[in-house]
Amino acid sequence: MYLFTPLRLRGTELKNRIIVSPMCEYSAEAGHPTNWHLVHLGSRAVGGAALVFTEATAVSAVGRISPADTGIYSDSHIGAWRGIVEFVHEHGAVSGIQLAHAGRKASTAVPWLGGAPVAIKDGGWTPVGPSALPFNTGYAVPKELSAAEIDEVISDFAAAAGRALQAGFQVAEIHSAHGYLLHQFLSPLSNRRTDEFGGSFENRIRLPLLVVKTVREVWPADRPIFVRISATDWAEHGWDLQQSVELSRRLKEVGVDLVDVSSGGAVPNVPIPFGPGYQTGFASTIRKEAGIATGAVGMISDPAQADTILSTGQADVVLLAREMLRDPYWPRGTGARCENKASRSV
Repeated sequence: MYLFTPLRLRGTELKNRIIVSPMCEYSAEAGHPTNWHLVHLGSRAVGGAALVFTEATAVSAVGRISPADTGIYSDSHIGAWRGIVEFVHEHGAVSGIQLAHAGRKASTAVPWLGGAPVAIKDGGWTPVGPSALPFNTGYAVPKELSAAEIDEVISDFAAAAGRALQAGFQVAEIHSAHGYLLHQFLSPLSNRRTDEFGGSFENRIRLPLLVVKTVREVWPADRPIFVRISATDWAEHGWDLQQSVELSRRLKEVGVDLVDVSSGGAVPNVPIPFGPGYQTGFASTIRKEAGIATGAVGMISDPAQADTILSTGQADVVLLAREMLRDPYWPRGTGARCENKASRSV
């Protein structure tokens, strides 16, 4: 099966094409990962995945989706991550960290408490964004970032990458999807700025590109950088596939090795045609038209489905979330059995 062929990105070799997608666990303490994260990430490494990503890990305290999110915005987080990273490596997987800032979708409660915005009096904070537009009814109006504060965001991503490097992570992914801060700058539905960071396509992609450039300066040349994007907002006048293709070309030019292709999240209540592999076509188009490696994600659960995506050139890797929650040993179990069956039929 093509699913089990290695892939080299810069100086890092993935033993197969199976990646554990970032999944928020809402189990951190002041940004510090806990034993939950050791078990969650470690079990997927033991289970045979090639690359195991952390959840969206905030580059600043106000960049957390919830007060229970992990962070890499303090030096005290370095040691908390290091033992987890070492365990992942000891069991044959590559470690990846997703660097993130939630922007206007920050300061919300954990899902099992409803996920509603958390007021400042209850331990929340004022979210920030490209424009003073709340995500949805009932959400706080975010503070519009000034030019100086945008510079601070860029510095926060760079500092977070430096800490991640000290913790031992081998791959960094910059989260520019799902309606979080960098995606908020990309989408005209959330970015109404009139300065150099808003309006035209060139202006809206400016911040994500600056973040990538700055992180690439910190991140070693032999270690890969991924960027997760939402290929479309699924909404009229929003971010779309052709803009994603052009952004991906630019990302390649500034040192990105793989685009992790998801979709949606910029605005609420839009119809999305969910179904097996519903985002794979976006990964395929970007791979072909932008000439960059891509990852397919979204309702990929069957080994034959995953192998077809890869063997037909639609993507270079598959990222699994729900299926890896159901079965942390999917690569060793279901996937490996299919590989053995294919070998016997030759």
